[in-house]
Amino acid sequence: MTIKFTTPTQNARILSVGAYRPPRVVPNSELVERIDSSDEWIQQRTGIQTRHWADADESVTDMAVKASKIAIDRAGITAQDIDTIIFATITYPYQTPSASTEVALRLDIKNAAAFDISAACAGFSYGVGLANDMVRSGSAKYVLVIGAEKISDFIDLDDRATSFIFADGAGAVVIGQSQDVGIGPTVQGSDVENREAIAMVPSWIDYKPGSDLNNLAWPVIHQEGQKVFRWAVYEVAKVGKEIIENSGLTPSDIAAFIPHQANERIIDSLTKSMELPDSVVVARDIRTTGNTSAASIPLAMDALLQEHPELHGKNALLIGFGAGLVYAGQVVELPPQPR
Repeated sequence: MTIKFTTPTQNARILSVGAYRPPRVVPNSELVERIDSSDEWIQQRTGIQTRHWADADESVTDMAVKASKIAIDRAGITAQDIDTIIFATITYPYQTPSASTEVALRLDIKNAAAFDISAACAGFSYGVGLANDMVRSGSAKYVLVIGAEKISDFIDLDDRATSFIFADGAGAVVIGQSQDVGIGPTVQGSDVENREAIAMVPSWIDYKPGSDLNNLAWPVIHQEGQKVFRWAVYEVAKVGKEIIENSGLTPSDIAAFIPHQANERIIDSLTKSMELPDSVVVARDIRTTGNTSAASIPLAMDALLQEHPELHGKNALLIGFGAGLVYAGQVVELPPQPR
């Protein structure tokens, strides 16, 4: 007997976006002394001028809940309408239960499917692809996709390669049914031979009772900056071209480019390599928000729509890429003006 599948395929789109940045703004001048650097050096290498760090008593799920409430309100639905929660993060401090179930509890969302994604800076775009497939297949009606990080808990302030890069924040979108196609095919993959170019070490196993803890430091993020830069510039640009082609579009059909906010030099190189026309508005939230890993694309999306409201409903290219080395992206129709 053949398994019966009766739900018709339908379309999906991003209905809304919400964002939250912690109030504490950290300028480059606060960090440079410990790494014998300067504000000018940091801006030249990354484009970062300031970043937001959460206070000690503000958790990654605190930020996620705040961003989610905004997204849900802008979608014109209630939290109880959400039937799936996908949470992309690498900084939730518990192995289990998941961050997504904590968000469900705090938003009083009962019986929703809830799971986390550990794909670092590509996690949000992986989540968008999954949510699109779930809505199109009929297994979900409203999916809350969250990207949130509190990376300040896992930074070595004396590391000249990373101390000034990473930041905290949360972004969320609601994805639901649509009359027209609002999310294109997701292109996703990995370069696992270079998976350790970005890593958080040591392992939690190293802290087991009986281990030698004398020389064991707190887990922090390390990265091989030049290797990551070369990979992002040369390989991710190919991914971007494939995303546009698979969507049946051309670069001239793209109104906005919202990449992971890793480094402004990478963003400039990708824009040039993909031959995006000058008419494309490029998100540069990196300058004032820093690199927030899984949160960076929804944060940049929200900031771009605040600055350019004319982009509501227009096509945008999203690309996330990071530790693994993993990548994912799609062309989406940006959410309409909030109701």
